[in-house]
This record gives sequence, C-alpha cells and structure tokens, in this order.
Amino acid sequence: MDWQILGSVIADAIGAAIAAIGFAVISNPPRRAILYAALLAAIGHSIRFVLLNYAGLDLATASFIAAFSIGMLSLLAGYHIFCPATVLYIPALLPMIPGMYAYRTVFSLIRFLQSSGNDNEAIHYLLEIFKNGITTASVLFGLGVGATIPIFIFYKRAFSMTRTANRSKK
Repeated sequence: MDWQILGSVIADAIGAAIAAIGFAVISNPPRRAILYAALLAAIGHSIRFVLLNYAGLDLATASFIAAFSIGMLSLLAGYHIFCPATVLYIPALLPMIPGMYAYRTVFSLIRFLQSSGNDNEAIHYLLEIFKNGITTASVLFGLGVGATIPIFIFYKRAFSMTRTANRSKK
C-alpha cells in the first residue's frame, strides 16, 4: 500500500474519530462508550473513504456499506461494554452526514427563488437543487438503513446484550 494512501486514510479516520467524540460527549453516554464510538467512526469513515476513492463506488453506496459495518461492530462493542448499540453507532455515523450537499441544496433553493426573470439561471439552480438534494437524501437513507439492518438481523441479541442475566441464553 502506498504511504500517501495510508496517510490519507489515517487522516480521515482521525478526523472522524474527533468528530464522533464531540457528538458522543454531547449525548452524555457512559464514559466507556466514547472511545468505542470514536473507534467505530474511524473504522467506518475509513471504509467509506477507501470505497469512494479507491474502489470507485458512489457516495451513497459507500456510506451504506460503512454504516452497515458500523452497525455490526457496534453490536459487538456494545456486548463487551454493556452498552446499547445505538449509543455507539449514532455518534459514529454523524461525521458521515453529507453537510456540504445539504448546504448546496438550500443555497441553490435560495438562488432559485431569487432568479426572477432569468430562465437559464433558474433551470441551473433547479437542477442543482435536485442533484444535491437527491445525493443528500440517498446518503442519509443509506446511513440509516445500513446502521439499523444489523439490529434487525440480530434482533433478540441487540436488545438483550446489555443485560448480564440474558447473556447465558444465547
């Protein structure tokens, strides 16, 4: 593996971990969960980064796969630290929200509303609204579905893994 690629992946992972720590602290989880949320964010964001930049996947598909990975790993981590998976995966997913696309959608909407009389400009901004809006919606949908599929797959375990009395009933 090229050192520049590895450096980019590590930088992306560190940025995601720092953001996840901030989001985790805001929601006041158990202290032991903060490090795991940061680790999950770093792993998930790295997966998405590699899939986007080196596997040629689109943003929505890469986000879905990364969210699914975060969901699966949050079940394992939650089992070991007696913490619900949602406490771990929500802060880990938040750094992957496509804020720039959402901003561009709203910005294009405002510019569209201000483009009175200029049809070419209005059409341009209307296309930008749809392009960025669909990207935002599809990534958010992929993040939500990808992270919750593991909970539906392992439904009984997902809700009993934080209780020590239920651990022997595997």
